[in-house]
Amino acid sequence: MKNLSLLLVLFLVGCKALGLDYKRAEPNLPAVYSEPVAAQNKAAGDAQLDVTKQWWTHYQDAKLNELVELALKNNTNIALATARIEEADANMREVGASLFPEVHLSADASRSKVTELGANPTFSSPERNNFRFGLNTSYEIDFWGRITRAKEAARASALGSRDAKETVELSLIGLVASNYLQLRGLDAQIAVTKDNQKSREESLALTKRRLAGGVASSLEVSQAEVTVTNLEAQLIELNRLRAVTLHQLAVLTGELDLKLEAADIRTLSVPPEPPAGLPSSLLENRPDIRQAEQNLIAENAQIGIAKAALYPSISLTGNLGGESLLLKNILKSGARIWTLGLGLDLPIFDSGKRKARVEQVTAKQKQALAQYQTAIQNAFREVNDALVNRRLNAEREQALTSSAASAKNAQTVAENRYKSGYSSYLEVLDAQRVYNEASIAAIQSKQASFLATVELFKALGGDWRQVAAGEVKPAAATTP
Repeated sequence: MKNLSLLLVLFLVGCKALGLDYKRAEPNLPAVYSEPVAAQNKAAGDAQLDVTKQWWTHYQDAKLNELVELALKNNTNIALATARIEEADANMREVGASLFPEVHLSADASRSKVTELGANPTFSSPERNNFRFGLNTSYEIDFWGRITRAKEAARASALGSRDAKETVELSLIGLVASNYLQLRGLDAQIAVTKDNQKSREESLALTKRRLAGGVASSLEVSQAEVTVTNLEAQLIELNRLRAVTLHQLAVLTGELDLKLEAADIRTLSVPPEPPAGLPSSLLENRPDIRQAEQNLIAENAQIGIAKAALYPSISLTGNLGGESLLLKNILKSGARIWTLGLGLDLPIFDSGKRKARVEQVTAKQKQALAQYQTAIQNAFREVNDALVNRRLNAEREQALTSSAASAKNAQTVAENRYKSGYSSYLEVLDAQRVYNEASIAAIQSKQASFLATVELFKALGGDWRQVAAGEVKPAAATTP
């Protein structure tokens, strides 16, 4: 008996879960991005880098920081992701509990009467009581690792739900930052348009005075009035766009009555340049990639679950308790009852249903692998796109800022020449139009430069930082 028990223990220990253990496949990606990185400190190219999460603080705007905090606290998508984490955790605990036997307490009491006129009449009282209680247990022996693989899949789903929440948070913060920067860009455009409107109203007043003095024509007055009304229409449209953007921020932050005073995007701090040699390993910090990998781990475990169904399932059952006609005797040794049982369920013929199930989950695992690889490739492309957008938008901003300054000088010269009688009013109108377009374009290019920094932070999964010598980097998401 002892030898049999020892063999059973050794057999159980030697059992290995069916299916393949997950091993991360290294993606075929270059060590650095194809787009050049303009770094202020070239020595940073050899430094070890890590990713931090507080990237929006680089803009050094207290109102933006406040809006991000409100969004993380109030946004309904965050609440939904949190509830999904709670669901996945509960599911993981439920599956993990299957590795242990269940114990139930049962008790019953009955009173019955037997026949007094039957073939075997009783000489005792025909009415009697019966009391019974017991502890019942059942346990499925995980010979083939079905429960182990199920727990592995549940754990991967739980980790994936956390990565999904981080993905929602990253996307939400990006939306808040982008909409806030657009709002500040519109504020700057409104301010410039008001300045241009004031200048053109002064020009209109001058033209009317010149008309009264017989120097200007009514045509020039009409032309000046057109430029003023055109700017009024432009200002109305900018205010409409600002209101729509503010409404979007209100929904994102959960503050539906959100009000923001006007500010200027040109006062915001420009985030630092990414360091030279920005490694592609930073993609591992993206939560959507980690989530795709956890989905792959879960599907890989499902193969083991499906294969275990091809083999017999073995379960143990047991009962220990007491039964007596009198309640006071139920705990006596004579009233003790017990049973032990061994169950075997072996599939003999199912028309290939279980094998088809293995093929199904294998195909789903291949799909998850393709999705994981696609997520990495798309992330790599997004980083390259963000790098080129940041670099070229910065160059474009410099060019348009210089163009706006030149257009401003040209407008001043044209207005002075007109006042002195050296040029026609048409020259003034053209200079005013060119400056208005150039000043608006310069602000829009600055806004595009800021938005490109947001996209870079999102593409990298956060902000980069140098890891000091001897410092241990935080471990990436572990796999079961």
